[in-house]
Amino acid sequence: MRNFKPTTLALLTSSAILAAGSVHADREDWPDNFTVGTASQGGTYFVYGSGWANFIADELDISGGGEVTGGPTQNLALVHNGDAAFGLATMGPAADAVNGKSPLAPGLEMDNVCAMFPMYETPFSITVLSDSGIESISDIPDGARIGFGPSASTSDTYFPAMLEELGVNFERRNGGWSDLGGQLQDGLLDVIAFAAGIPIPAVSQLEVQTDVNIIEFNEEELETVMNAFPVAEFSIPASTYETLEEDARAVSMWNFAIAGCDLPEDFVYEVTKATMENNDRMMSVHRSAATTIPENIKHNTVLPFHPGAARWYEENGYEIDEDMIK
Repeated sequence: MRNFKPTTLALLTSSAILAAGSVHADREDWPDNFTVGTASQGGTYFVYGSGWANFIADELDISGGGEVTGGPTQNLALVHNGDAAFGLATMGPAADAVNGKSPLAPGLEMDNVCAMFPMYETPFSITVLSDSGIESISDIPDGARIGFGPSASTSDTYFPAMLEELGVNFERRNGGWSDLGGQLQDGLLDVIAFAAGIPIPAVSQLEVQTDVNIIEFNEEELETVMNAFPVAEFSIPASTYETLEEDARAVSMWNFAIAGCDLPEDFVYEVTKATMENNDRMMSVHRSAATTIPENIKHNTVLPFHPGAARWYEENGYEIDEDMIK
């Protein structure tokens, strides 16, 4: 055993007490608990957000959990108002929120919403029962009953407009993904238009219970939609679902975890650090977290980064423009 002189030992003990005191002091302004706004059960947001909340709660020894919500549009409002510390949001609804165009609060510029870290791309994909005879978007019959997810969600905000742009006439239905999956199986819906990270739990469940078709966009449809909406081309890997025999063409939009800009800097720093330094753990939450890595912060061109998150990125060699930090 190494022997210390009394003076040295006293200094070390004093330093340890001061270090412990500073750690405690750093947490004094932290919240006692936190909530993460996710989306409806049966969707990727709920699985990802709830799993991430449990991970952070364990990692930082603080009480926290995921909350069922209407999705990104509502999450942005909840975080802006301080009703949720964190939330999950897609870049399209985020741009609307900061520009005062949120359908939940028209005219209100939500300036208390900051980006924390990149999550994954949300593909827009279409699922039908195989016995419907629908094998392409052009096969969708006039007046088809289409489920677009929760009201005011990313899917409900953008997918109806996309299909209208492609000349599809439909009856619009809303609900949680699990519920809509049940309605499709029961013949109460003709189509479900999903905007969610893949694999979508509701689609995976449908595959187990019945035969489905996953409808892709053709080249002309891709070009039309990308010219009209803030989306990019995306390929759903064949390995995502048992149903797919080859990759399926789709479009996508990036998702980021968001935080209230007024949350303590040290708190958000530690949350970001835990998330960015433990991708294996995040992958165990949901495999879409393969893209939950710092290199993907470049895909946020909409929201300012929280100072706590920006500090971690800059300490680890990732540059963020000053005008993109709150």
